[in-house]
Amino acid sequence: MWESYARHFKNYLRLEKSLSENTVIAYLQDIDKLAMYCKMQPEPISPTSLTADNIQQFLKYLNDLGLAPHSQARLISGIKAFYKYLLMENLLQEDPSEMISAPKLPRKLPEVLSFQEIEQMLGSIDHSSPEGMRNRAIIEVLYSCGLRVSELVNLQISQCFFDIGFVRVIGKGNKMRLVPIGRDAIKFTRMYIEEVRTHIAVDSGSEDIVFLNHRGKGLSRVAIFTFIKDIGEKAGIQKNISPHTFRHSFATHLIEGGADLRAVQDMLGHESITTTEIYTHLDREYLKQIITEFHPRS
Repeated sequence: MWESYARHFKNYLRLEKSLSENTVIAYLQDIDKLAMYCKMQPEPISPTSLTADNIQQFLKYLNDLGLAPHSQARLISGIKAFYKYLLMENLLQEDPSEMISAPKLPRKLPEVLSFQEIEQMLGSIDHSSPEGMRNRAIIEVLYSCGLRVSELVNLQISQCFFDIGFVRVIGKGNKMRLVPIGRDAIKFTRMYIEEVRTHIAVDSGSEDIVFLNHRGKGLSRVAIFTFIKDIGEKAGIQKNISPHTFRHSFATHLIEGGADLRAVQDMLGHESITTTEIYTHLDREYLKQIITEFHPRS
């Protein structure tokens, strides 16, 4: 039903509203995200049975995934246009989106970097120093995989399967998951391991840790926060940047690009946000396909 209504909505936008192709595509992507969410529920929700509460839960779901607030606001306008059309066609008696506004979120999301800002940061790193090579690899991994900083500092060499394009990380609750890793992140991590790490006297207990400080010990969270802020300032980024910024940027860029919501949720290592029944098994090849198609640095 979603597909049929979306097809008619597309014709309406093109023929009757005479909107630009980019605007039409943006509206349809918004409706596609809502449709994906509705189909993920234990009892799938049709366009005509959707309620205002369902829409609020959908927006909370996107917020928890890390979608930037401005992207949420734009998505709401697409949903409102869709339901205004359904009402006009007498397919509904009431518009569930009528009273919907941007959700009042319990906490402010960290800043989200644009792809250009991430490129600026990467371009400002001095690769001639060992720390510079390491820091480049760290930022590439954070943005490529959407890792939490705790997952990054505990990343192990034995859990990096670069030949198949995956890393295994330990997330919250000691839960392990496989995450696709992009080509550039593999390239710079390998360079760091082979050209820098191999010359460090590794401290006992840190033999399998990927990223080390100059004393051969695993990096602290504070050390990563510090150098990322320094790189951001050097690149002239006027935002409050932290390691989590790259996790939110990873999620936002994938979702805005049209990636499957369940795949993003799986890669972030989130628990089921509404109910455990919406979690579906996603095979490795499918996750790699999502990264390849929708991640800017793939």
